[in-house]
Amino acid sequence: MSQTIGRIEEISFYSASLQDDVTLLVYLPVNYTPLHKHTVVIAQDGRDYFQLGKAHRVIERLRETEEIDRTIIVGIPYKNVHDRKEKYFPNEVKNAAYIRFLAHELAPYIDENYPTYQMGKGRVLIGDSLGGTVSFMTALMYPHTFGKVVMQSPFVDETVMNLAKEFKDPQALELYHVIGTEETAVKRTDGQVSDFVGPNRELNTLLTDRNFITHYEEFEGNHTWKYWQTDLPKAFSHILSMK
Repeated sequence: MSQTIGRIEEISFYSASLQDDVTLLVYLPVNYTPLHKHTVVIAQDGRDYFQLGKAHRVIERLRETEEIDRTIIVGIPYKNVHDRKEKYFPNEVKNAAYIRFLAHELAPYIDENYPTYQMGKGRVLIGDSLGGTVSFMTALMYPHTFGKVVMQSPFVDETVMNLAKEFKDPQALELYHVIGTEETAVKRTDGQVSDFVGPNRELNTLLTDRNFITHYEEFEGNHTWKYWQTDLPKAFSHILSMK
């Protein structure tokens, strides 16, 4: 029986922007070889995307039918919920430094150590909730570095809306954007409860009006991995398609 499972390597990476060590979980697919170029998926909430989302298994299944490009996943786990909020929440204390880390340190590191396309369309940022928020913000700030984004139930506030309004080249990005119809009272890390549906619909209207290349869907479900995991095959099939 042929091998159908790739491998996940854990790497410790020092970030000058964050002044701290960052753990990277790097998934290399079955039959990985540096002779072939790979698209890179950079996942916020990295451990969750492997353990709860089974992202690597989804990639393996889609690759078996040649639906998607050869893909490496680089997951970035958060240390704890406070660390996550400081890095992912718009304008929080480590938010700008984390975005700089993604663009100025992580992307070059991946290009130096793995066979990548070394272009924006060859890099996908993915995240759930606040992870989707920081992924989208990073791509808006560095569209030539990150050309594709998957946002699963992102938190949307005025900062996010303003960045999208002011973005100069909507055609530079390709977006996949979903929200659950039951996400009307989501308990946030800071204890507040927010409606995610209304702001996400407003964001979609803005993106559509500004002619962003965006795929938007609403699923029947709430703000949990049960639904994000179910959505992953569609998300990867869309954003990594070879068609």
